[in-house]
Amino acid sequence: MSELKLSKIFVERPRPILTDIPGSIAAQFESLSIDLKPGASVAIAVGSRGIANLSTIVRAVCDQLQAKRYSPFIVPAMGSHGGATADGQSGVLEAYGITEADMNCPIRSSMDVVELNSSGLVNAAYMDANAFQADGIVVINRIKPHTDFHGPYESGLAKMIVIGLGKERQAYEMHRHGVYGLKELVPKTAAHIIKQGKITLGVGIVENAYDETAKVEVILGHQIQEREKLLIKEAHKNLPRLPVSEIDILAVDKLGKDISGTGLDTNVIGRIRIPTETEPTHPDIKAIYVSDLTPASHGNATGMGLADVITEQFRSRIDYETTYTNIVTSGFLERAKQPIVAASDQAAFELCHRSVGPIALEDLRVIRIQDTLQVNELYVSAAILEELQTSPDVSVTASAARAFDDGGKSTPF
Repeated sequence: MSELKLSKIFVERPRPILTDIPGSIAAQFESLSIDLKPGASVAIAVGSRGIANLSTIVRAVCDQLQAKRYSPFIVPAMGSHGGATADGQSGVLEAYGITEADMNCPIRSSMDVVELNSSGLVNAAYMDANAFQADGIVVINRIKPHTDFHGPYESGLAKMIVIGLGKERQAYEMHRHGVYGLKELVPKTAAHIIKQGKITLGVGIVENAYDETAKVEVILGHQIQEREKLLIKEAHKNLPRLPVSEIDILAVDKLGKDISGTGLDTNVIGRIRIPTETEPTHPDIKAIYVSDLTPASHGNATGMGLADVITEQFRSRIDYETTYTNIVTSGFLERAKQPIVAASDQAAFELCHRSVGPIALEDLRVIRIQDTLQVNELYVSAAILEELQTSPDVSVTASAARAFDDGGKSTPF
């Protein structure tokens, strides 16, 4: 009986990288004129995304604020993530190596919010109570293409100022307006909050196609939105992409909130699954299965509805309460629908093979990736490899071998 064999390849892409993160942040702080008095309390807003070098960046910001004789403390700024509890959000930070001991800085985690003056807005505006009490706020976030829409502001500092710092209350307030709330109302609300003077600095992070830090930019509060519109263009250029558009089966080793807000980055897989939004035309993937849920997700399986099949191992890790809290807040319910559950990786593949039509195994177009952040090193079937063989950016790093072991588990990456 024939079996699936995959070759391992590496796809070379432009790789801008920031090698001295603390040094870059220190130099930028030195050049900025921050309008706070010595001794001022400063809340550092940190989110729940799996950002490369996040703990290094946060520690560098803490150090620079302390060097200027301010009194910084960290607040989780992650909407409803972490099960929408103070302990849960502290746990998310800890999983990223952000602890009081490692940051040399207090962490104040609470779900309490203060309602802000929202005159002129169609929505209410909220802010983390601890951050509101501070003299200033520094917002740290990666700027990247959004998984629900595209526009001048996507996933970045504006979103962090509004939904991140606004906790579950603000997340619900914006998401109840659907994509319109995220695309149109978030930037307006961010501008409204910035004008109130609490946002002292933004720290915008742009990553390259290898999930590495390409740039860290420290921005004065009133310049955040102006700079973010330019940084999102850089982020789009660096967006990870699959090497071909036509794929029968995409195998994904891991899904997770630390990978993407949607578990699987919709920009990579070409699926949005929001009724009001048009589905992308590429890549065109007939079936997707996911093998596991990342530990850093803490059971939050938001995004599993973007796949067609998951494994029993994946299912066993799901915390339904945490998942449903997050997905109900977002309003995009289809993304949390549980796919068919298969006993093993091989069983998941076979289910997908049956679903894509009568395609012979040797003609099947299959790609396997670790996750949607890491798409430069991947496994491909013979049909895909043949298409890529003339590409100067593609090199074969391991010849074709069995895709599954005798127990039906994918061979180690």
